[in-house]
Parts: sequence; C-alpha cells; structure tokens
Amino acid sequence: MTDVIKHLNWRYATKSFDAAQKLDDAKLNHILEAIRLAPTSSGLQPFEVFVVKNPDLRAKIREVAWGQAQVTDASHLLVFAAWDNITPERIDAAFDYTNEVRGFVNEGWEAYRKQLHAIIAARTEQANFDAAARQAYIGLGVALVAAAEQGVDSTPMEGFDPAAVDQILGLKERHLRSVVILPVGYRKADSDWLVNLKKVRRPHDKFVTELN
Repeated sequence: MTDVIKHLNWRYATKSFDAAQKLDDAKLNHILEAIRLAPTSSGLQPFEVFVVKNPDLRAKIREVAWGQAQVTDASHLLVFAAWDNITPERIDAAFDYTNEVRGFVNEGWEAYRKQLHAIIAARTEQANFDAAARQAYIGLGVALVAAAEQGVDSTPMEGFDPAAVDQILGLKERHLRSVVILPVGYRKADSDWLVNLKKVRRPHDKFVTELN
C-alpha cells in the first residue's frame, strides 16, 4: 500500500477537534501551498482561500453553520470562496500574468483567451459562478490529501449559510462567494464517535468501470 493510500485510509471527517492543539505554521503553509498548486480550468484559479483565525469571526460562522463545533474547535478554519462571476477582466488578469511570468506571448494562448471571452459571455453570471465553484472543489480535494499526508485532521463542510458567511467575511465587496469550509487541526479521539468506526467505501468493482 502506498503512503498516499495509507494516509487516505487514516483520515475521516473529524467530528471532534482538540481545541488545545494547534497546527504549526509549516504544516498549515504546506496545506495552503498544495491548494495554490492545485489544477484549475485554464489555469484561472477562480477562487481564494481565507484562513480564519479570529475567534469572534469563527464564533459567528459557527452560528450560521448549524452550531457545528468543528468550526470553532479546530486549529484553523479555511474558507474556500469562488469568484462571483468569471469576467473578461479576471480572464485578462490571469492570462497577462501568465505571459509576464513566462516572458513571452504565445499566439495559440492568445487565441484561447479570445475563446474563453466568448464562452463566459454566452453564460449567465450564475453559470460562471458555478463553474468557478467547481474549481474550488478541486482545491478542496487537494487540501484533504495534503492535510492527511501531514497527519492533520480535516472536515469538509457545506452545512452553513453561504450568504451569511459572505457577510461575516466581507466577501461580496471582493466579488467572492463562499463555497465550502474546511476546519483543520487534530482529532479529540476520546470524544469523537466516528474515530474508531471502520471506513466504508464501495468496493472497487462496484465503483470503477473499465472500458477496454
């Protein structure tokens, strides 16, 4: 069994975090860097990650997250916030930055820029947000693996009021909308009912279909 499979077998959606245990900066930054390096469609990275440390903000978020204790008890709370719309300006900023970093302008790349402009213009603002939100979930998946690899517990959560979280964090002013939150920290095994239960996943032959 490879290390990554061992780590994924070890992790679970932690129900009880030890509020006294804190992630060190190295582990937190490792997770954040993994998210930053996650693949996204056209390399746009149409989402941002907020690291919420402030206890008052986390208490407010807990109130609009069904009172779930992970929000306040975990070492850190990550909020994945997607672009509220994929605009021409945001596309241009991403493409211009790529050209700057690579040091040249590619004709095919510029043609693709124009193609993306046409695609987003033909969609509604909601459809563009939905597309951005799906990219945030790629980052979430990478975060879960990176956290497990570091021996850090995590719980992906959609059980919250996005509009309320947006207001608490001032996301609307930054043209962002919250998508999913991720408490990270260390499990409190003696009070977590899920910790010792066997991981349940559908068997390989019921999950994977090979088309030869």
